[in-house]
Amino acid sequence: MTNLHDFAATGIDGQEIDLSSYDGSVVLVVNTASKCGFTPQYQGLQELHDTYGERGFTVLGFPCDQFAHQEPGTDDEIAAFCERNYGVSFPMFAKVEVNGKGAHPLYRWLKDQKGGLIGGAIKWNFTKFLIGRDGTVLDRYAPTTEPAKISGDIEQALA
Repeated sequence: MTNLHDFAATGIDGQEIDLSSYDGSVVLVVNTASKCGFTPQYQGLQELHDTYGERGFTVLGFPCDQFAHQEPGTDDEIAAFCERNYGVSFPMFAKVEVNGKGAHPLYRWLKDQKGGLIGGAIKWNFTKFLIGRDGTVLDRYAPTTEPAKISGDIEQALA
């Protein structure tokens, strides 16, 4: 069976990261963008990371420019924006595609595990996937779902 731990992705600093390093952690995977109406969710994502991090939780941010060109920057610009404006300390990755033929393998798998309102496709920036300690997808949340509303599910996954 495939799970989160079977994938690797390029960190925003260009280093390859084996996602098996999150084995035993609860993870929230989010496709992000710096120029989106949902961009302020970075603050809520950071708050989740701060609140639950010591208990084995992390957020993984995957910038994506597939929705109305709302993530036009380079990886360095994205990293600087996130740190400067939202104090983001959770892991960020290099820009990826989440839909179409060029979709990152992780996102192809995530969409297969939990479809959304428009089938498997990602609808917009800040679609969220909650992953359990065993690397399986527990739930999928719409871009409109504020991070704080996921805290109960995170608590349950950490229990």
